[in-house]
Formats: sequence, C-alpha cells, structure tokens
Amino acid sequence: MTTTAATDAENSGAHPHFVEALRGLGLEGLVGRVRRFPEATRTAAEAAAALGCELSQICKSLIFAADGVPVLVLMDGASRVDVELVRKELGAEKVTRARADVVRETTGYAIGGVPPFGHRTRTRVLADRSLLAHDVVWAAAGTPYTVFPMAPRDLVTHAGGTLVDVRERTS
Repeated sequence: MTTTAATDAENSGAHPHFVEALRGLGLEGLVGRVRRFPEATRTAAEAAAALGCELSQICKSLIFAADGVPVLVLMDGASRVDVELVRKELGAEKVTRARADVVRETTGYAIGGVPPFGHRTRTRVLADRSLLAHDVVWAAAGTPYTVFPMAPRDLVTHAGGTLVDVRERTS
C-alpha cells in the first residue's frame, strides 16, 4: 500500500485497501467524499439513519455462495435478495448466504463494511436494477463506520456488475 493511500485512509476512515482500490480505478476524488460515523452502521437501516437518506439509497454488498463459488450481489437497502432468482440468473444448483469467514476471505472486508468493489479476489457481480431508482447511492467504504456516495450506474460499472432483477417481491 502506498504512503498516500495509507494517509488518505487514516484521514477519511475508509479501509486502506479500499482507498488503494479507488486510486487504482482513478477515483481518488471519492476519498474526500467518504463519510465516517462515530458508531458502527452494520445494517442498511443504521447507515440510512446516520446519513438521513432513504433506506433504498443504501447499496448493500452481499456475498452469496453459488454452488460453493462466491458471488457478490448489490442490492438497495430497502429490499431483500431472492436467492431463487439469483440461482436462476447464475444457472446454479444451490445458492446460500456466504459464511462470515468466506466473506472476509473473498473480499478482504468484514460483514457490515464490504464495499461494492476493491475486493481481494475477483467475483461475479450481480447488481439489482432497483439501485437505479436514485441519482446517488451510498455504499460501505471498507468498514462499518464509513460510506461513500456514487451514481448507481457508475457504481455498477466499477464493480463489473451485470444488471439483473433479483429483488424479493412482496405480494
């Protein structure tokens, strides 16, 4: 990690590896837009309350295991992922939520702070279209204490995501 990335991470509160990922993507300007909270916001509801935004403006980064292979699903904070739709989208036999150790091993981050990109390993990314309902969404910046804003289409592009419909429908 570069000294500049370490200093920026320290100043912004973002995870140093995430700051390095932003730099690698040419997004160093986002480092200055990272918001740090005094208390951890491990859920979308906690993050939305801390920001004063709609719950659906939070982008959740969720790791699932599709036939044992990690996959990242980006979902708006007000919605739940329909694992059956994810299974169909991936053509998998079985899809389950990944265990905490798999999340950390795959992404390099702990649950509650997983950003939409800048992970330790490259995974397939599915992004639910519901994210596009807003001009700006907020996503974790590598810790449960930090978030950053980004236009949803840009976020999906930088995450290497495929737009899909995997949101659980309520009747």
